[in-house]
Amino acid sequence: MLQRSGTGFSNPGTQTRPDRSEKALPLGHPGPKSRRNGSRVCARSGGRPSGAADRLRGASVARRWALGLRETLGCFSAMHPLRRVLRAHRCLRWRPLASVSWLLLRTCRASCNLSSTTCPSPERQQEHGVQKDFSSRLATGPTFQHFLRNASVPQENLSSLDVEDPPPYLTVDQLLGRQRKVYLETYGCQMNVNDTEIAWSILQKSGYLRTNNLQEADVILLVTCSIREKAEQTIWNRLHQLRALKTKRPRSRVPLRIGILGCMAERLKEEILNREKIVDILAGPDAYRDLPRLLAVAESGQQAANVLLSLDETYADIMPVQTSPSATSAFVSIMRGCDNMCSYCIVPFTRGRERSRPVASIVEEVRKLSEQGLKEVTLLGQNVNSFRDNSEVQFNNAMSTSLSRGFSTNYKTKQGGLRFAHLLDQVSRIDPEMRIRFTSPHPKDFPDEVLQLIHERDNICKQIHVPAQSGSSRVLEAMRRGYSREAYVELIHHIRESIPGVSLSSDFIAGFCGETEEDHLQTVSLLREVQYNMGFLFAYSMRQKTRAYHRLKDDVPEEVKLRRLEELITVFRKEATKANKTSVGCTQLVLVEGP
Repeated sequence: MLQRSGTGFSNPGTQTRPDRSEKALPLGHPGPKSRRNGSRVCARSGGRPSGAADRLRGASVARRWALGLRETLGCFSAMHPLRRVLRAHRCLRWRPLASVSWLLLRTCRASCNLSSTTCPSPERQQEHGVQKDFSSRLATGPTFQHFLRNASVPQENLSSLDVEDPPPYLTVDQLLGRQRKVYLETYGCQMNVNDTEIAWSILQKSGYLRTNNLQEADVILLVTCSIREKAEQTIWNRLHQLRALKTKRPRSRVPLRIGILGCMAERLKEEILNREKIVDILAGPDAYRDLPRLLAVAESGQQAANVLLSLDETYADIMPVQTSPSATSAFVSIMRGCDNMCSYCIVPFTRGRERSRPVASIVEEVRKLSEQGLKEVTLLGQNVNSFRDNSEVQFNNAMSTSLSRGFSTNYKTKQGGLRFAHLLDQVSRIDPEMRIRFTSPHPKDFPDEVLQLIHERDNICKQIHVPAQSGSSRVLEAMRRGYSREAYVELIHHIRESIPGVSLSSDFIAGFCGETEEDHLQTVSLLREVQYNMGFLFAYSMRQKTRAYHRLKDDVPEEVKLRRLEELITVFRKEATKANKTSVGCTQLVLVEGP
């Protein structure tokens, strides 16, 4: 290891003394004060040498500094050029002298041309056998792609990436499942069901086996939800149950590994690892490709985690493996993340920013599902109808987004790309006998072309989810939903006019921050006015990181929330019964899912 001595570099065993005429100073030190005017003299561009002696001294310093750099880079010549530069930069922690910048550039260029076998250090020659093995391993070590965690991996290499290109600290054999059995449990929404299928597809390619028997599992993975406190508490309780299973595992079997996947892993991160020592791995929604590596690291007895969010991960190249061989329907994820930033919602913080899959990959997946005999496909996304495929450049200069009348966004209006209407058109043409659904949309993204397409295509189900969340304009503003009650009701009327006989469903939150009794009664009246066919109603649960957590006060007592929720459920059921009675006597095409 070379150490800095004075203004040059030397080996530790042959340390040199600086010239007595020059006091040894760190590179970049402002230098001694001038006796004439008290100003500091230095070789930086900001200093001005006084006289010929100072200029000669600066040139001497420059030459010795450059020679030291040349010696340093020469010892790194067996490395990759990029590694040489990084290593030299680490040694040269001080900023370079301005007067020798051209020497540095010339030295670096010369170093890149040195033979990979050049090594002037005697120590390296004595350890040639060891270093030769190290150099060969280093040459096959991580590439630039390893440092681009969010970069898209070419589709043709993905099927064999985990096996053929392991990280430098793991072998190919360590990444293989070696027929260990995986048990998967899914909690939460349809997106988590699809995530489970994606995770299993990745693990299956790495040599793992699937089991439905918890007792025979070698790996237990829980795909989690974090949308409400109750969902997370369910996972904590489940981990408590699994603790006994792990501690009582016979030593004759491989150690049981337990992993937390999805939104809860993303939200709580190290809290899970610190609170539950039985958890071996964490993988966020954008880290499922990393599961084989995480499990390999866990085999050494360490906890492993990857909760990095991505700006472009959509798993477009991964064909999800259906968890039920006899399934008649399937979920197809078309986009991930959300940009709406509603004040109550944790999704943007656990799923990241919006990004959409290419239309071609979605169409191909739906075509394969049709060939397998499936009869229904549900297009999935946190904000499914804001789909925007920007992968094809020729469509990136299209018109800006048209929103539903009276609606606005919390972000700058986006432009270009292939929109949801185009995707819906392409997917519905694949198989006229395959039913198409989509969820969960946002009311702001229902332009007329989408409604018209639903009306025209027989295989697009005449059912639309239109989440309202509240019937009070004041509460909707606090929620940052981007619309008023009046705009929402107008949209409902427009949907029913465009699609006669349409079935509507919605989401509602009871007891949001600052909700008064009058606000609650307005929500009750909206339920009566619209008469939804289906509904999903919940009491408000404050989530950390959300805008409501930082800006608002959760001031509605828990007992009041529960009372209001019960009132909403009662009114909803009454009105839904009325709406569903209108279908009595009609003939409907139904999908039989069970035996």
